[in-house]
Amino acid sequence: MLRALRSSTTTTLPEPPQPQVFLSTIHPHIDPSQTKCTTPKPFPYTTTLPTLLQPISDQNPPPHLSYAPLFQFLTGQNFLKLGQQIHAHMTLHGLQPNAFLGAKMVAMYASSGDLESAVTVFRKIKDPTSLLYNSIIRAYTNNGYPLKTIDIYREMHSLRLKGDNFTFPFVLKSCANVLDVWMGECVHGQSLRFGLELDAYVGTSLIDFYVKVGELRDANKMFDLMTVRAVSSWNALIAGYMKEGEIRVAEDLFRGMPCRNIVSWTSMISGYTQNGLAEEALSLFDEMLKEDSEVKPNWVTIMSVLPACAHSASFERGRRINEYVNRIGLESNPSVQTALIAMYAKCGSLVNARCCFDRILENEKNLCAWNTMITAYASHGQGLESVSTFENMVRAGVYPDAITFTGLLSGCSHSGLVEFGLRYFNSMQTKYSVEPRHEHYACVVDLLARAGRLVEAKEFIKKIPMQPGPSIWGALLAACRKSRNLEIAEIAAKELFVLEPENSCNYILLSNMYAEAGMWKEVDKLRARLKCEGIKKNPGCSWIEIKGKAHLFLSGDLSHPQSKEIYNLLEALPEKIKAAGYIPNTSFVLHDISEEEKEQNLIIHSEKLAIAFGLLNTNPEVVIRITKNLRICGDCHTVIKFISKIYEREIVVRDVNRFHHFRDGACSCGDYW
Repeated sequence: MLRALRSSTTTTLPEPPQPQVFLSTIHPHIDPSQTKCTTPKPFPYTTTLPTLLQPISDQNPPPHLSYAPLFQFLTGQNFLKLGQQIHAHMTLHGLQPNAFLGAKMVAMYASSGDLESAVTVFRKIKDPTSLLYNSIIRAYTNNGYPLKTIDIYREMHSLRLKGDNFTFPFVLKSCANVLDVWMGECVHGQSLRFGLELDAYVGTSLIDFYVKVGELRDANKMFDLMTVRAVSSWNALIAGYMKEGEIRVAEDLFRGMPCRNIVSWTSMISGYTQNGLAEEALSLFDEMLKEDSEVKPNWVTIMSVLPACAHSASFERGRRINEYVNRIGLESNPSVQTALIAMYAKCGSLVNARCCFDRILENEKNLCAWNTMITAYASHGQGLESVSTFENMVRAGVYPDAITFTGLLSGCSHSGLVEFGLRYFNSMQTKYSVEPRHEHYACVVDLLARAGRLVEAKEFIKKIPMQPGPSIWGALLAACRKSRNLEIAEIAAKELFVLEPENSCNYILLSNMYAEAGMWKEVDKLRARLKCEGIKKNPGCSWIEIKGKAHLFLSGDLSHPQSKEIYNLLEALPEKIKAAGYIPNTSFVLHDISEEEKEQNLIIHSEKLAIAFGLLNTNPEVVIRITKNLRICGDCHTVIKFISKIYEREIVVRDVNRFHHFRDGACSCGDYW
């Protein structure tokens, strides 16, 4: 539109539009919800705009600077069309902006999402000022162009224009985003020269910069130098210490804050979650919900705490947070619903996850929402649902990325959809322009190996255009046990012993295969190697949440207050399930002992202890949800199927690889796992 106006050959200028013309333009863009207030209030645009338009309507030509308050008024209001019309009005009167007016126009265009017009206006100003450069620096930063911001700052500096406390914060933010330590330190030097280092905005930006580039010591020095510390300074430092895993230091800072805002609380909760301290995150969130709490959670806080529920499999806590979300009117927030999808999926409730996905309006389902749902189906072994969701996503016009294909290929692998998986893998580059990464190759190896196509998987590894990592060889080794292929297992294990020498799981998996084959000398060699190299076995444990409290069980655990009742139930269990057709699979007890001792050892596996506790302490209609830190063993998998039938209970087990849903004597995996 602006180019058309400038290239027009019209010699007679039209009469300038009256204020009413601009008002008729603006009314269609006003949010109709504004008119539904119970107490009518004068709409600011309709009461202020005529006053601002009056100077340019009453005089011909209008005063040059009378346009500045108009552009400033429209900045951040997202009325781009109106801003363009006022710009056109100015151009038709033969007026060109100076640096002051240009800064206002740049801010208006950039805040309305039209960065191209903002840059065009900026480049046409003959005598730029610091104010003008500040406006374009802010425009580039807020629109996600950090390198452009840095280039513009260099240009500003070469013109000997002085930066101020509106310049440096945006430049420092851009330096942090691209991890440009040298440039950030130069900006710090400039702020020192101009006496702005201790300015609240500049000082906080320096702390944030040093935190994000990993220079926590320098961030702390800046914090100590500041005589007046804004809340944002404390928040930046707390986030930095949480990022580095310095939990206690972050806690001390949080407690020492003179006042805290929503960012302070959210930074702590997010930090706890990211450091695997789920209970601390949930406890702090509960503190925010208390009646006497001055700060209540917002949507960002909720998104920060939901992964803590997922990490600890706290289904009940997650459900209560969902209820809180509905109470405060966030049920239509797509980001919150996406976080709820992930939480429910990781807590074992695919039904609830799907309900949250369906609550998101079709035109608001972004790539993140689709990816979360595809991955949810994959982790529950619902490969066909992953495929169906992927196809629906593509039909909706949302193009996949690398994360999409990781979930999709994983879903195909867990469900034995080999041909589907290979077809999607081969279409990644050709159809969707997504470059396969290491994790995609690992998924294909897993896809082939799980289906028993071990030789094909081994040959595929040779063709991978990168060094195969632990996930690739690990997928091959894990599948070898099911197929009892010791030859390929030894090849995979040899690679893994080099790639991750301290991972006991690889030694134990190969040792178990030797034990199944009766090769006890090889078992002893591996156990001796583990002992010699000081590699400790990760003990298997399972936990269950009942009434908001997690109960942890180790194999053979006698420490629980209800141990007597638990073991009484388990001792009576074999007779019940044997009558229903159960035959103990003692190959999963990998010690050179008698069959009777092996059967006894099977009873005390941690997942069985957790399920027995669940049977004793929950009503029949309650789903028993168990989480295990390792892969569920084959005998436990069989036993849980019988338990679900005999006790008429639904049991969900989340192991290190996937979810198993047991009901009526069957598992959702169809014994393909």
